[in-house]
Amino acid sequence: MHSSAPATPPATSYRERLSPSLWLLVSAAVCGPMVALVLAPLDSIVGLVAGIVVGALIVAGLIALSPVIEVADGRLRVGRSSIELGYLGRIEALTGDDARQARGPGLSPSSWHLLRGGIDGVVRVAIDDDDDPVAHWVFSSRTPARVVAVIESARADAASRARRA
Repeated sequence: MHSSAPATPPATSYRERLSPSLWLLVSAAVCGPMVALVLAPLDSIVGLVAGIVVGALIVAGLIALSPVIEVADGRLRVGRSSIELGYLGRIEALTGDDARQARGPGLSPSSWHLLRGGIDGVVRVAIDDDDDPVAHWVFSSRTPARVVAVIESARADAASRARRA
């Protein structure tokens, strides 16, 4: 019997897709029956098929185009933006009234943000880079405390590797 090599850690420490809420997907799916009704006077079969296709394409598009939060390879990626973990300062997980404040009146004009309706949690990350005009990243997350824990753990691992080197 062959001994197996030790398992390598996953390349992604954290990954979350900010997919639309169920009510938004159901609302988008209503486009299918609307198309079917419009085309029904021409041909009911064509209208039915077109309605199913349109509804499925809209729902699939909403899910596929949803932004992703990822912590991997020493970087934080939120949507299409990316930053090395070494440039991150204080990180906060916000929920409830604190999250509402961070999304609304507390949102600084110098902040970069990716906020999604229907997702209560918010992560606010200070940026420690004098060359970057952005003071904070503020983004939605369904599990903000977990995002903060993963980033802190990844930074601690990087610091530990740097001390050993």
